Amino acid sequence: MQEIRNVAIIAHVDHGKTTLVDKMLMAGKLFKDHQDMGELIMDNNDLERERGITILSKNVSVMWNDVKINIIDTPGHSDFGGEVERVLNMADGVLLLVDAFEGPMPQTRFVLQKAISLGLKPIVVINKVDKPNCRPEEVHESVFDLMFSLDATEEQLDFPSVYGSAKENWMSTDWKEKTDNIHAIFDAIIEHIPAPEYNKGTPQLQITSLDHSKYLGRIAIGRLHRGELKVNQDVSLVKRDGSITRTRIKELNVFDGLGRTKVEHVTCGELCALVGVEGFDIGDTIADFENPEPLEPIAIDEPTMSMLFTINNSPFFGKEGKMVTSRHIKDRLDKELEKNLALRVEDTESADAWNVYGRGVLHLSVLIETMRREGYELQVGQPRVIIKEELGEKLEPVEDLTIDLPEEHSGKAIEMVTQRKGELKTMEKKGERVHLEFNIPSRGIIGLRSNMLTATQGEAIMAHRFIEFQPWKGPIEKRINGSLIVIESGTSIAYGMDKLQDRGKFFIEPGEDVYMGQVVGENNREGDLTINVTKAKKMSNMRSSGADDKVKLAPPIKFTLEEALEYIQGDEYVEVTPKSIRLRKILLLEHERKRASKQE
Repeated sequence: MQEIRNVAIIAHVDHGKTTLVDKMLMAGKLFKDHQDMGELIMDNNDLERERGITILSKNVSVMWNDVKINIIDTPGHSDFGGEVERVLNMADGVLLLVDAFEGPMPQTRFVLQKAISLGLKPIVVINKVDKPNCRPEEVHESVFDLMFSLDATEEQLDFPSVYGSAKENWMSTDWKEKTDNIHAIFDAIIEHIPAPEYNKGTPQLQITSLDHSKYLGRIAIGRLHRGELKVNQDVSLVKRDGSITRTRIKELNVFDGLGRTKVEHVTCGELCALVGVEGFDIGDTIADFENPEPLEPIAIDEPTMSMLFTINNSPFFGKEGKMVTSRHIKDRLDKELEKNLALRVEDTESADAWNVYGRGVLHLSVLIETMRREGYELQVGQPRVIIKEELGEKLEPVEDLTIDLPEEHSGKAIEMVTQRKGELKTMEKKGERVHLEFNIPSRGIIGLRSNMLTATQGEAIMAHRFIEFQPWKGPIEKRINGSLIVIESGTSIAYGMDKLQDRGKFFIEPGEDVYMGQVVGENNREGDLTINVTKAKKMSNMRSSGADDKVKLAPPIKFTLEEALEYIQGDEYVEVTPKSIRLRKILLLEHERKRASKQE
């Protein structure tokens, strides 16, 4: 029987996890010498490559000294926590990757907590020691303190450490001794991460992720905890609610390099993919046909935020997207529910709108961005945090927020966070920068990032993760400035916009088509203002319309999808199409808006 090691890689966003996996694939000689695979091999969808974050966990295997190492690449962002929790159930140990300057960050803590509670053996990899002013020894100490505070066992606290730079392709047990390869990491995995135990008995496999093939349908992926599985074997599928259906395995695959290989049978401890099992959900157990014994279902963190998704009913609907009807959007959301564990979808009174619940703005915006790239058009309402009631008390989600920024901006940052009901917990100096930690309601984080980057000249590094539901903290100040709203449909003209520049900042350029009720800028003052940006210069009998001063317009503010979602107010929608992101009022006609404001 082949020797196996199952290892998950966990880290905070942007600490070099996917780069390290690339180098491990290269070292495992998965590619021929002449193949140039580029960078970020594992981030195989466009969104992941553009944002530089891992969204979906992926499996890959490498052979090293006749031992098969199954590597599970996990997302670092806590909005995808549902993804991390599942896949850690497939591993026997974890590589904890930490930046040699930044040290452990909130998301590091979040995933490490899950790994330690599952009893996994950690190996600490301190990456980026080639950075100036890095502090590997201090970071090593802070990792130990973090594990201690997370109630790690004696065995877990006795962790091996590897230092190096994944980007420069070297790893060593001593950070001062630079090597020319990353063999130290493989040696540490084989030496310190235990091989899976061989559990005799009837088969037990927990489905922890899934794949979809247009030829084979849904494919269940998981780790075989006990016994053996064979092709054409009859098995029981035990659901979360305890119901049992009988089914048959048509095909078995194991992970081999970046792909999968068909096999006739799989033994305990191996990660595998099953084809032919119908009607399964993540967390279900594949068990013996005669005497099924289910494994404990995976607990999934609850959503903390909701958004209203509705069909696009603006005057421009159907111009850019192919999928525009409520049936299209409902089918797409149902399809997403199959694989996105932390997502919930609720019907509303309207057949054209749904409340979609997720783990945060990033979690939901990734879904919206994926949909628009697939040709969908939709409108999305303002993100709202989920409020619970327990024993007559209102509870809201509270997050742990850390901000790293230059010292001269720290006062401004603290002021901005405390205005949003944040409480400063710690403040420590790291070189020329200051590290701040706060507890802040999730409501306070919406829209904070863009304001913080403006106030700190783009220097602040922010990260946050959900902790728990706590008593309601009271009202938070919202955006004071009103919106500039188009009064008549048409094409925006530089002449008209030039005359309105002193009224506020624009989000559009001259020559863009606009419609009545579209939000095209931010008012300098409180309250909304309707403006006419389609006004052209008239000819008079004294001069032609072309001869006049040159128009000088300030460049418009262009929002990313997340910024637009965080910017809008309760009476506004973000209209999302494959080519455009527009802001609009829910009620397009001015007299309807006035009537609605009087009724409030």
